[in-house]
Amino acid sequence: MGAKEPNSLYDIVIIGSGPAGYTAGIYAARANLRTLIIAGVTPGGQLMLTGLVENFPGFPEGVQGPELMDNMRLQAENAGVEIIYDDAVDVDFNTYPRKIMTTDKTILARAVIIATGASAKWLGLESERRLIGRGVSSCATCDGPLFKGAKCAVVIGGGDTAMEYALFLTKIVEKVVVVHRRDMLRASKILQERALNNPKIEFVWNSIVEEVLGKDRVEGVRVRNKLTGEERVLPCNAVFVAIGHAPNTEFLKGKIHLDEAGYVKVYNGLETNVKGVFAAGDVHDKRYRQAVTAAGFGCMAAMEAIRFIEEGWPERLEKEYQTGRVEEAPSA
Repeated sequence: MGAKEPNSLYDIVIIGSGPAGYTAGIYAARANLRTLIIAGVTPGGQLMLTGLVENFPGFPEGVQGPELMDNMRLQAENAGVEIIYDDAVDVDFNTYPRKIMTTDKTILARAVIIATGASAKWLGLESERRLIGRGVSSCATCDGPLFKGAKCAVVIGGGDTAMEYALFLTKIVEKVVVVHRRDMLRASKILQERALNNPKIEFVWNSIVEEVLGKDRVEGVRVRNKLTGEERVLPCNAVFVAIGHAPNTEFLKGKIHLDEAGYVKVYNGLETNVKGVFAAGDVHDKRYRQAVTAAGFGCMAAMEAIRFIEEGWPERLEKEYQTGRVEEAPSA
């Protein structure tokens, strides 16, 4: 899938360009290691779809998501990181140095950091996409405070995340309406009880959102009852889509250990089952999913990769692969 190019061997190759990827790149390059970020054809991660970010340290007035990612990119470049804007489409972790294939290159790496993140699942509506960052969001803990004092926020979903969002928003807005396509919640019992007993939360059952209303800002949603076909408009100031996330690991299936949902499994810190391959950020973190925690994981993964190189593991692995005495965990 593309021939090896001259000087394609890097000390550390980072796949992904969100907060985890850029932070890992900054730390790796500052350790005087040849570092490459495979940023993807649409770099920057989920923050590129986010408006004002008020919970990332160091910005008293907040910062726009795309601006924050641009600053991270510039800092990585200033530290000496090389960046290519291409997608990783395959990897070969059964050889050493490790191989990462993009659409037209084969890149070799002594150590790899997987920071491809996870993507929010959306409804797939044109109106929804048009109003992302203008009242439509996939993260209530990130964007909910922007709507402090608003009359109403709509949460779409029925799982744990949706109930966590709804309960969180009751502290910020006057009323929360949960729209769920079924007649019962999928959330854990304790979250169900808290949400169902909260007087500020209203439920619209057996219903789906057909359209997000508003020209420049969210003004409401049009919902349809699946059983009766009846449609109605729910006025609101914000819509939070909480129907799940999907890790960006399709190209890693069968190459490293993934859990049942496709997230990368990590052991002894942030190392995968393949020696010298680490993971950082939302690609393995299902719990926090914040920009600042992703950046923290990027720092930690880079420090582990730096230690891996400084302790002489690349030389050991090269010898092991040459002699055929490799004792790595089996591929997933």
